[in-house]
Amino acid sequence: MKRLFLLRHAKAQPADGSVEDFDRTLMLSGMQDAAAMARYLHKNDYAVDQILCSSSARTTQTAELVLHELTADIEYRDNLYLADPSKILAAVRAAPVSVSSLMVVGHNPGMEDCATLLAREPVRRKERARHEALEEKFPTCALAILDFDVGRWRDVVQGCGKLVDFVRPKDI
Repeated sequence: MKRLFLLRHAKAQPADGSVEDFDRTLMLSGMQDAAAMARYLHKNDYAVDQILCSSSARTTQTAELVLHELTADIEYRDNLYLADPSKILAAVRAAPVSVSSLMVVGHNPGMEDCATLLAREPVRRKERARHEALEEKFPTCALAILDFDVGRWRDVVQGCGKLVDFVRPKDI
């Protein structure tokens, strides 16, 4: 069994041209949301072995706030900056087999599209409700958690992940 956490970065400063997009930092509300998400992960006993994080300022700040509540190895990757779902999935599939739970911290629309691509058709009512929330919107600092009944990350394929949790800052 492998567990994947897909976390969109928290709310960042607006793109107003005064700062390069890559260098945009979190707003105070974004910092608060990321800290609340970290507490949610801790409170619910979610464990993460490894974090793959886009190297942009807003994603690294989000990941660092999450690490206040979790213990995990982290890798910052330039190729996850504004990555599309195929790049995100390639990074997931390349994760070591020894990693049981993997978090990717990135950007939309890639994170939302990747979660939608990997999630299976819902089986039960609660899973269906999570799917509906996911399809409605994947806001800043939203987190999708998917379980895969596989032994190796390279076996993760489209439509085979059970959406075990989908949480947005407004939910916590």
